[in-house]
Amino acid sequence: MTLPAIILVHGFWGGAAHWSKVILELDRLGHNSLQAVEIPLTSLADDVERTTKMIAQHDGPVLLVGHSYGGAVITGAGGHPNVAGLVYIAAFAPDEGESPGAITQQNPPPGAAALAPDSDGYLWIVQGKYHEYFCQDLDADEARVMAVTQKAPIATTFGDTMTNPAWRNRACWYQISSEDRMIHPDNQAMMSGRMDAKKVITLPAGHASLASMPSEVAALIDEAARAVAT
Repeated sequence: MTLPAIILVHGFWGGAAHWSKVILELDRLGHNSLQAVEIPLTSLADDVERTTKMIAQHDGPVLLVGHSYGGAVITGAGGHPNVAGLVYIAAFAPDEGESPGAITQQNPPPGAAALAPDSDGYLWIVQGKYHEYFCQDLDADEARVMAVTQKAPIATTFGDTMTNPAWRNRACWYQISSEDRMIHPDNQAMMSGRMDAKKVITLPAGHASLASMPSEVAALIDEAARAVAT
């Protein structure tokens, strides 16, 4: 059995290092072809392009894993012929013509009140509110580092719409965070419910489940990887 390469895609207000605990768990599970892409968060098209370039570096099958907005990115990049499956971690999975912003408006999360734009068009989580809304189930020190090192998106990225959503023709897995304050759990249930997912799990976690429950998140990724292994 040959396991696929795994490409991990971060979301808004974080970078590739948000996957650090999951990476170590996947290492222990025997996955030795791992990459965490650093996307620019300048537009959905830019982020899909960067991820697609990473996919193209692999000759064999690739499993894409997206957290938060990273789910929209893997939905856009997942049509690449190398992609064997998609794993969504408390993530957006837009349909044709949908945007992350439009989905958010269906059930606005509490964390929307913590967002603040700057004069350059970037949208930040107010540092003093980051722990409460993004990662309430982490300790204060870890949350402080994440708040200070957050990577803000260009605000207009929220309105970028999806074309050719890959979850319609790729094997999918989805993890819902039941205590999420950034993407409403009801929106996660809606998105996971309309895809023909191989498995949907719910974790009692905040938005940053990849950091607060890395063993459980890695176990789902491992299950997906082994299901698409050649």
